[in-house]
Amino acid sequence: MATEKISNKRSRHWLRWALIVSLIALVAILGRPTFHLLRTAWNDADNRQPLPQGFIDDASRMNATQVAEVWAVPSDRDAAERQLARLLTRARNENLRVSIAGARHSMGGHTLYPGGIAIDTLPFSDMELDEENDILHVQAGAIWKDIIEYLDSRGRSVAIMQSNNSFSVGGSISVNCHGWQYDRPPISSTVESFRLMKADGTIVRCSRQDNAELFSLVLGGYGLFGIILDVDLHVVPNERYRIEQIVVPVDQALATFEKQIKSKPDVAMVYARLGIVPDNFLNAVIINVLYRDPASDGSLPELSEAGMVGLRRSLFRGSAGSDYGKQLRWEAETKLQPHLKNKHFSRNQLLNEGVEVFQNRSAKSTDILHEYFVPREGIVSFVEELRRIIPAHQGDLLNVTVRYIDTDRDTFMRFADQPMFALVMLFNQQTTAAGDAKMQAMTQEMIDAVLTAGGRYYLPYRLHATSEQFRRAYPQADEFFNFKRKYDPDELFQNQFYLKYDRPPPRIGGPD
Repeated sequence: MATEKISNKRSRHWLRWALIVSLIALVAILGRPTFHLLRTAWNDADNRQPLPQGFIDDASRMNATQVAEVWAVPSDRDAAERQLARLLTRARNENLRVSIAGARHSMGGHTLYPGGIAIDTLPFSDMELDEENDILHVQAGAIWKDIIEYLDSRGRSVAIMQSNNSFSVGGSISVNCHGWQYDRPPISSTVESFRLMKADGTIVRCSRQDNAELFSLVLGGYGLFGIILDVDLHVVPNERYRIEQIVVPVDQALATFEKQIKSKPDVAMVYARLGIVPDNFLNAVIINVLYRDPASDGSLPELSEAGMVGLRRSLFRGSAGSDYGKQLRWEAETKLQPHLKNKHFSRNQLLNEGVEVFQNRSAKSTDILHEYFVPREGIVSFVEELRRIIPAHQGDLLNVTVRYIDTDRDTFMRFADQPMFALVMLFNQQTTAAGDAKMQAMTQEMIDAVLTAGGRYYLPYRLHATSEQFRRAYPQADEFFNFKRKYDPDELFQNQFYLKYDRPPPRIGGPD
């Protein structure tokens, strides 16, 4: 009996030591990640400063601009159209310019004009679904989040949109956005028609049959031809998708991508993410493929708010300025995330996440988007150049998402004149003149690289491209600006994009 007691005592002793050693090992493994995430969350206060009275800005927080007034479009259609026409007459009589904005998620002053009238379209947001023809009639100020909820209750979904729901319809078609809907052209391909108020206050309907030239110019026209009032958009059924995730070295990515999509005909959405960990920079890829996978009873997952927002935000924000944070996030995305995420999603659920989940709230820094379009034969050489350029400029790259876009056959200022891979890149930079100069130097070198690879860059972001680079990327630019003056001879509609690439700087509040 005594021997048994001693044996039990020793067993408990070793068990305690085993538990202590296991706890120490667990703390060693989890301690640094936990500390990093907690510190990120603790420091993640919103300390952005309000703008001075009379100033507005866009999502870049680098374009604070003093304007004469901000004019919100009334929600009532008839009142809005009468008052907008009077506003344009007043602007012309007072020699003021007009810019047009929705959610202001462009980053180059495309919705801003110094000393001008800034039209806020967000209150103008009614919508109605033609269920027989799957056409959504929606006013230009409507936000995709509200559209997704409206369509979800009716079994429909947006055909093409950005990967976030925070943008307005008018803004999305003004930049001719695209998404990760597989092998689809930009959003212009889903536009049946729209109504446009021209500079003289008259309203015209534009489609591929009516006012076709104006139709192609306004889609991707950055608000330079008139005010989009409402749009008829094709919509699609809401569906249930199954996700598959593959992690491969970058030199196997194209072959893996093509194998995944060609071997399985039910591909609905595809996107890839390049690894940004400095020790293995742009050398690994996560490929996410979503296949149509209807439930036996036809049911769909319910639309809900995004999950695990706090953890996901800390993982993302913790990667800014931190090599360890980038490594931790990559490990989470490649190893932990597949086990945490549900395997099935509705199409609407995938689209129903706002930029606010990951948005930078620091006063000292901001996140800047870049986007480059590259044909298949140029993507390898372009990524090789990125691997050299970004570290050379000490760029703080937070994310690279890769999408595939089909040819755009509708817009004049098209960026996809053939099938293209789109590389959507997010950088963190300081909100200082020095930080902006550093970003501009890196941007211009990346633009040269994409042009050499046979591609082009996307226009809604910072106006860091030189005029020569802009015209190399978009050789139709001068004709585009000539059309602008044809339809708006007094150049009533203007913005900072127009000022940089076609007109000399104006006197604030006065004539050019």
